[in-house]
Amino acid sequence: MAETRDSLHIVMLPWLAFGHMMPYLELAKLMAGKGHRISFLSAPRNIDRIPKPPSDLASLISFVKLPLPAVEHLPEGAEATSDLPYNKIQYLKKSYDMLQEPVAQFLESSDPDWIMYDFAPYWAGSIASRLGIRSVFFSIMTGACLGFLGPVWALKGGDYRKTPEDFTKRPNWVPFPTRVAFRHFEIKKIFDAVIGNASGVTDLYRFGAGQESCDIIALRSSYEVEPEWLSLLRDIHTKPIFPVGLLPPRDPETRGEMDSWRSIKEWLDSQKKGTVVYVAFGSEAKPSQIELTEIALGLELSGLPFFWVLKTRLGSSDTESVVLPNGFEERVKGHGVVWDSWVPQLNILAHDSVGGFLTHAGWSSVVEALSFERALILFTFLADQGLNARFLEERQIGYPIPRNESDGSVTRQSVAESLRLVMVEEKGRVYREKAKEMRPIFGDKEIQERYVNNLLNYLKEHRPVKHLKSKGITI
Repeated sequence: MAETRDSLHIVMLPWLAFGHMMPYLELAKLMAGKGHRISFLSAPRNIDRIPKPPSDLASLISFVKLPLPAVEHLPEGAEATSDLPYNKIQYLKKSYDMLQEPVAQFLESSDPDWIMYDFAPYWAGSIASRLGIRSVFFSIMTGACLGFLGPVWALKGGDYRKTPEDFTKRPNWVPFPTRVAFRHFEIKKIFDAVIGNASGVTDLYRFGAGQESCDIIALRSSYEVEPEWLSLLRDIHTKPIFPVGLLPPRDPETRGEMDSWRSIKEWLDSQKKGTVVYVAFGSEAKPSQIELTEIALGLELSGLPFFWVLKTRLGSSDTESVVLPNGFEERVKGHGVVWDSWVPQLNILAHDSVGGFLTHAGWSSVVEALSFERALILFTFLADQGLNARFLEERQIGYPIPRNESDGSVTRQSVAESLRLVMVEEKGRVYREKAKEMRPIFGDKEIQERYVNNLLNYLKEHRPVKHLKSKGITI
């Protein structure tokens, strides 16, 4: 794919979490596929770990390694959130903020047309502005999440929300009825996002400052899914809002030499169509020991076949490893598999025997599951997952496992009952039907194409004047 005179040079600066880097990379591939040049910035180990783009795009996507400065309490070699238990991610943010100078130097020397940056590098917009580069705040979150978080004044320290309880109800800038809000146990677990952490900057402030200093806001969303939230964002930010589409996954891997997939496929092939529950909680979430025990015994109690990708530790510095109940794997042998290493998730979700997905409600996992019409059973852990779960629950696209409101605890009975409800019972048919209904919206490549073209047309029309002149384009 050759670069043309009309092509853009876009720098991408995602936060150091695979749930952020992968959607950024997906969008990078879509833009490179139209002849635009992308510089993708991240820490060295992350760049080594993310999948390489197809060979026809390799010349247009450059990966730029930015070594992370050493910070006290940040374990050596930890460069992504999945390398760390939750309480150490604050030190990753502290180190990340020390990349301001290297990022500024890269922007100055490469002189791109635009930079697309995430919530964490809230400082990128003002650096770009100083250098005459246009900027996009690109959030991998839904419009419902950004809308709930609110306008800049609220994010940067307005007096509106100060306690966990304040985050459990609809904020006053949302003019329509909605259940999108955190549950008490969800916000309590991540309240450092509001009160601050070792980086000295709250996550809410990062969102506010990042959206304030950009030229436009883009997000992983579409008008087919949440028109009212996108409309609200236009009202509260008074700047252009661009949904970039849902970035559905490319086709599943077909490489026959993947040993892990061969043995997984063999097991899935032996199960009846639509009967298997796939269980996976993403790269950053790990159940507590009590949650793990109840989830395991609930899976067993449900009697349903399941394939569970289980993370027992988050990085080498995680000292609190969790273990399955005694004799569990022996008892479920034949109809249940526990897998403790990487899996090709798309291949599993695409397999005919999988009917439902017990998920943490991370948006990437939701998009992947609905692209293959898999019914959703929700069990949230961190970040925006609670808001995603409410959004899905409100539309009857996903069913949340009932939990204790104050501490989030769960019983094996409620796990088993929820799984059976969504997978086999008549009263849960709505969730299975909704998953089918969503497939054309979540998996449609043409809708996706339209959103990317729309964004790129704007970026071309509004590129900095100096860059038009340097490319010999008449203004």
